[in-house]
Amino acid sequence: MNRLSAEATGRLTEKVLALTQALIERPSVTPDDAGCLDLIGERLARLGFTLERIDVGGTSNLWATLGQGAPLFAFAGHTDVVPTGPLEEWRTPPFTPTIQNGVLYGRGAADMKSSLAAMVVATEELISQWQGKTRGTLAWLLTSDEEGPGTHGTKMVMDILTKRGIHIDQCIVGEPSSSERTGDVIRTGRRGSLNLAMTIRGIQGHVAYPEQVNNPIHRLAPALAEWCAVRWDEGSADFPPTSMQVTHVSAGAGAVNVVPGELKLLANFRYSTALTPAEIEAQTEQIFTRHGIDFSTDWSLSGSPFLTPRGNYTALINDCIHHVCGYPTHFSTSGGTSDGRFIAPTGTALVELGPVNSTIHKVNECVAVSELAPLAQIYYQVLARVLLEQETGALS
Repeated sequence: MNRLSAEATGRLTEKVLALTQALIERPSVTPDDAGCLDLIGERLARLGFTLERIDVGGTSNLWATLGQGAPLFAFAGHTDVVPTGPLEEWRTPPFTPTIQNGVLYGRGAADMKSSLAAMVVATEELISQWQGKTRGTLAWLLTSDEEGPGTHGTKMVMDILTKRGIHIDQCIVGEPSSSERTGDVIRTGRRGSLNLAMTIRGIQGHVAYPEQVNNPIHRLAPALAEWCAVRWDEGSADFPPTSMQVTHVSAGAGAVNVVPGELKLLANFRYSTALTPAEIEAQTEQIFTRHGIDFSTDWSLSGSPFLTPRGNYTALINDCIHHVCGYPTHFSTSGGTSDGRFIAPTGTALVELGPVNSTIHKVNECVAVSELAPLAQIYYQVLARVLLEQETGALS
């Protein structure tokens, strides 16, 4: 139930919209920040935040804090966006924010520049109305390398903060979590992501002499059938069952009469807290060994699964969404990975909360202008509940 008047909603929308547009105008394709952090940093500095830039290897990072002591609440997110894709398929230029029929188009509109703008405006409103009355610490953790490898982004900043003895108590990551309307879904966790690159070795030779060859494609087939049929776990109340997908298979000597001597395979596991990477790796290698295959594996972990259990913090988030929107939220752990995988394992109560995600990473990415004010109001209510320990009613 949005308690904002039509006039107040209009003012709030204008503030969030203006900053969202300014951020979209900066073509911050990973890992180029394109000045987004400077723009946000200027706004935070005016509020009294202490800013620390931690830029490494072409990645730009910002750690900003206001206040001291516990609780330490953080907004986290990224300024980088994925490439535009074919420009001719965009209805408007991707880095020229354009409103059509109440919808704002532009790369990053949903993922996640509207969230960043709503967070800034919510922060400004809280500080302007409650300066000196808040408790604890309000922090910002932003990076320009979430859509890329992430090596020098949030992961590195969290390593630095941990070494300093700094612990984030609660966090909102502004990833676009919503499904059909603002706040109808939040992420309280994410599945882990485990990658496999496998090489299967055979013996190359002429197809007319099968007794002289060892075809890795043929050797793979029965093992692959067994591997794909594995039921890794049954899932849980919070996680769907673990899934495995083979994403690439390549072999061949380039001639129809030559049996290849090698096959390359790529696969990815999305797994819950019910499994460990070691268990997945062991069971996979047992299958291929049992089939007498000569193989080697290269495993890499993109991120471990994490979960913020149902409790005081998730209840607080649900209450704030209901307070603003008039409906409860749905807790989910679906979707891909996010930078939450680097923050939550330190013991942080973390949720991902942002706008509707139906157009992210697509051409004509967009966000409904009507989403902007409720999103900022939700963020404001969370800040008030955590840093003021009270409901504050509507923004003026």
